[in-house]
Amino acid sequence: MAPLDNQTATDLRSIDNVPQATHDETARQGYVSMLRKHIMADMAKDMRTSFDQSVQPGFKKAHGRAPKDGREVRRAMLTDPHFRFYSSLRYNAQELTWLSVQDSIERALPQLSETAAVAARERPAGGTLRLNPNVEIPRAVSALDIHLMPGCYHTEFMDNDVAVASMYSQGTRVFGAVLRVGRPKNKGGVADSIGHYLKLKYPNFKPKRILDLGCTTGSNLLPYLDVFPEAEGYGVDIGAPLLRYAHAKAESAGKCVHYSQQNAERTDFPDGHFDLIVSSFFLHELSVASTRKIFKEIYRLLSPGGLMAHMELPPAKACDPYYNFYLDWDAFYNNEPHYAAFRAQDTHGLCVDAGFDPKKCDEIRIPDRGVVSDEYFAQFAQGKAVAPQHGNFASWFIFGALK
Repeated sequence: MAPLDNQTATDLRSIDNVPQATHDETARQGYVSMLRKHIMADMAKDMRTSFDQSVQPGFKKAHGRAPKDGREVRRAMLTDPHFRFYSSLRYNAQELTWLSVQDSIERALPQLSETAAVAARERPAGGTLRLNPNVEIPRAVSALDIHLMPGCYHTEFMDNDVAVASMYSQGTRVFGAVLRVGRPKNKGGVADSIGHYLKLKYPNFKPKRILDLGCTTGSNLLPYLDVFPEAEGYGVDIGAPLLRYAHAKAESAGKCVHYSQQNAERTDFPDGHFDLIVSSFFLHELSVASTRKIFKEIYRLLSPGGLMAHMELPPAKACDPYYNFYLDWDAFYNNEPHYAAFRAQDTHGLCVDAGFDPKKCDEIRIPDRGVVSDEYFAQFAQGKAVAPQHGNFASWFIFGALK
């Protein structure tokens, strides 16, 4: 093991940048990004053309009607060469995403681990990190590698292990790098867009405490604290490596955030402790039964007048059969078995069943701030403009409720 670089070990400003890719690794990551863009844009269009011109007419001839839902579309598409080639390449590109960053992370593991340890020890921004070695990892996380990412979110083999967290952070950069080209720096994305939307929509809403459920590395929590700088930030996740990484990241950014390793179904926070509870790409990884427990817990944790907002994939009821088939690809091929069942839920009913007033529940698609002007975004918040179609980071589907 190479000796630690003292500057790297103590400089908390750069945990995201500790892994340094070589020239060839950078080229490989760029290739994977371009491959994913080709699959998700060009090949997806060719697959839709094949459905429209060949598969759907054949289905209508055999059944006397068009496919009624995404599952019927999928069954009809299983033998289509375009779909089979698309799925094969997309699956392999997903694995290549993680492989493209693995070598640089493994080289940097001592520095990454030390950086996380220094952050936990010195806490320059005043945040906290509570880990629970006895917490039970839910089967939804432990049974398989979600997103095909080796080690999933929780695996650790050494003290202060942050390997899977770094892989998640570096890999997601590769995952969407090409699709984000040309967007303003530090503008756009899930939390930035939703936070600004809530601020414009509810100008008198000033949360004191914000909780992010399934916070992973904290990337979708910190932007909320930029929008609401007077608020305290809290993050909950089941994976210790993620939380160590998130804590170091927040400390390096000068953000006082309190992270804890807990199951979102039952937390140790007091009743009414939070004014805003959010999540991003979290709920579809869980069973329907688990999401129902989490929403009851959210209702308990929200203060009167508090707000919850969850970014997810659009529900099945909001999409046509083909788009449902397209979105549910991950349920069958990306180790996300609960994906389709979650999307089949009635999100409004999920909120109501948890105790929220039906008249105070809402779901909406909002533009990403990185693809529209500030003026357009403000008009949208006032109900005077429409969001772009969902897909490729153009807009986000959110649902939630006021308590």
